Amino acid sequence: MNTGQMMLTLGAMVLLTLLIMRMNNIFLSTGTVVMESKFEVLAVSLATSMIEEATSKAFDENTKEATVDYSNELSAIGPDLGETYELFDDFDDYHNYSRIDSTLPSATFNVSSIVDYINPSNPNLTTGSKTWHKKITVTVSSPSMIDSIKMSSIFSYWYFR
Repeated sequence: MNTGQMMLTLGAMVLLTLLIMRMNNIFLSTGTVVMESKFEVLAVSLATSMIEEATSKAFDENTKEATVDYSNELSAIGPDLGETYELFDDFDDYHNYSRIDSTLPSATFNVSSIVDYINPSNPNLTTGSKTWHKKITVTVSSPSMIDSIKMSSIFSYWYFR
């Protein structure tokens, strides 16, 4: 082989090496994106489950068995004294509730929720006064995820006679 052929062969080897390295990088990046997407889908599922669980309960401690005619008759936000997760019986018991979900083999998730009374004309504003509308915000994070997932839902009290 002469010098020109040697240079062409060397150039071809360099190009082949760069191509192989680029393809490996693409495969690794794709794997990372796929795993991140799976974790985010799981986080959305956990948040949705908590919201559905909370909205399946009574609107308020005082509306479980009787009707309430005035908003000032509603109870304070949060679980009753001594009430644990297994005994949650109304929507606002999920205020400041958090748990670590390690049931999935791929990652552990931190699930937390906040419940507030909201201003009906602007649901993004919480209010210190009692209203007929409560908002739950569930946040799910994990060391395996880059960002956390935050989902909200509004639960309103309606009673028809």
